[in-house]
Amino acid sequence: METRVLTLANQKGGVGKTTTAINLATALAAVGERVLIVDIDPQGNASTGLGIEREARKYSTFELLTGERRLSECVVETGVPQVAIVPSTQDLLGLEPAISADADRAFRLRSALEHVGEVVLEGGPVSYVLVDCPPSLNLLTINALCAADAVLVPMQCEFFALEGLSQLLGTIEQIRTSLNPRLYIQGVVMTMFDGRNNLAQQVLNDVRAHMGDLVYDTVIPRNVRLSEAPSYGKPALLYDLKCAGSQAYLRLASEVIRREQRLRAA
Repeated sequence: METRVLTLANQKGGVGKTTTAINLATALAAVGERVLIVDIDPQGNASTGLGIEREARKYSTFELLTGERRLSECVVETGVPQVAIVPSTQDLLGLEPAISADADRAFRLRSALEHVGEVVLEGGPVSYVLVDCPPSLNLLTINALCAADAVLVPMQCEFFALEGLSQLLGTIEQIRTSLNPRLYIQGVVMTMFDGRNNLAQQVLNDVRAHMGDLVYDTVIPRNVRLSEAPSYGKPALLYDLKCAGSQAYLRLASEVIRREQRLRAA
């Protein structure tokens, strides 16, 4: 099976991109997939949430995207079996001025991931790469979209959920038209859903009406255990497998795999 690259993108902050990257990766690994997370957010929250200490980040996505190091040199093992990460550091804040004059500046990540076959996890090749983006439509996110087979869009169940979605969809369409014709939207996952809140249900209904089948059936609930887990350097699935958030991400992983299988069968 070829490695599939899924980029998690939304220019709004606080919508659950990193939580989804960490826990979806863990859930995919739980059903036998081998997953590499590429953290291209200078905040490095995916790296921290998987327990990767700053001193363990010898090489990061900065060295990867400047071409100083190969992908295999930047990969760090995590405490999750069959999940590894290319960690991020704040050096990434200096990437855009460093490469902005280069003709291939939008394709640095795509070129780096061409060597994903050199990465071996638990005795086998990587089946999924999950790219965790910063909350903006900058050069880092453009790199992630140019490298991706598909985009997974986390959206919070709150009043402004649809605000900015048209901008993101426009950017995805522009990238597909001009830079990456294979790009498509894998799905939209609604996060931080509170069933006691009438507004959250209305937002969910509105997004489903607007986006149709692109919205996953699985909805990620607002869950204390999901919020606590990163402070322990663990995905929620290792912190508390039985909590509602962990169970939701296991269901989401099944949906992602089914959509990928339908795509390959088409």
